[in-house]
Amino acid sequence: RKGARRRTLHCLQARRWRRAPASRAAMGACLSIAGPLPQQRALFFPDRAMPCRQALKGQPCRRKHCTYEHDASRSSLMQLLAVIGDATTTLDVCVFTITCNELADAIIAAAKRKVRVRVITDDIQATSQGSDVSELARTPGVTLRTDHQKEAHMHHKFALVDGTTLVNGSFNWTRAAVLTNYENVAITSGAPGLIGEYTREFERLWRAFA
Repeated sequence: RKGARRRTLHCLQARRWRRAPASRAAMGACLSIAGPLPQQRALFFPDRAMPCRQALKGQPCRRKHCTYEHDASRSSLMQLLAVIGDATTTLDVCVFTITCNELADAIIAAAKRKVRVRVITDDIQATSQGSDVSELARTPGVTLRTDHQKEAHMHHKFALVDGTTLVNGSFNWTRAAVLTNYENVAITSGAPGLIGEYTREFERLWRAFA
C-alpha cells in the first residue's frame, strides 16, 4: 500500500508539473537573475612545516636542505597569508589569540601599505607568553582593542579583508594551530549577506570595547 501511495503521489506531482509551464518559466527566470554564487574555499591544518621566510618574500631559498615549506599549494598558512596580503583598503581582525609571528607580520605589513587595520582580541590572551599583541599595539596604523572582561573570553576567530572577503573557522592565529592542531579556515567572498553579518558583529564589538 505504501508503494502504491508513493506512485500515486509521484503521478500527481508529475501532472501538476506538466500543467504549469508558466511556473517553470518563472522559476527559470528567478534562477537566472540570482547573481553569481559566492566564491568559497576551505583550508585545513596542521601544516607539514612552517613556511620558509625566503619563500614568503618570493625569493629562492639558498639552503641545501631546508626543512621549511616552499610550496604554497601544500601550505594552508601560506594561502591564508596571501589572502591577508591582498588587503588594499581595510583589514579587520577579530581573534582570540595571536602568537604566530607570520600572521602578526602580515598584519603589520598591511598597515605599512596604508591599509586601515583594526584588531580585536582577548585581554587575557593578549598578555600571555608569546603573544604578538603588544607589538601590534605599538605598530603605527594598527588600532587594537580588547574585551576587558575577566569573566568571559573574546573567543571569535574571524577576519574581514576589504569588507568583501570573510576568513573564519576554528583556527586560532597561533603556531600550535598551524603545526599541531586539527583546524579549519573558510574563505568566502561574493556573499554580501553573510559578510554583512560579520561586519556588523565586528562593529558592535568595536564600539563595546572602546
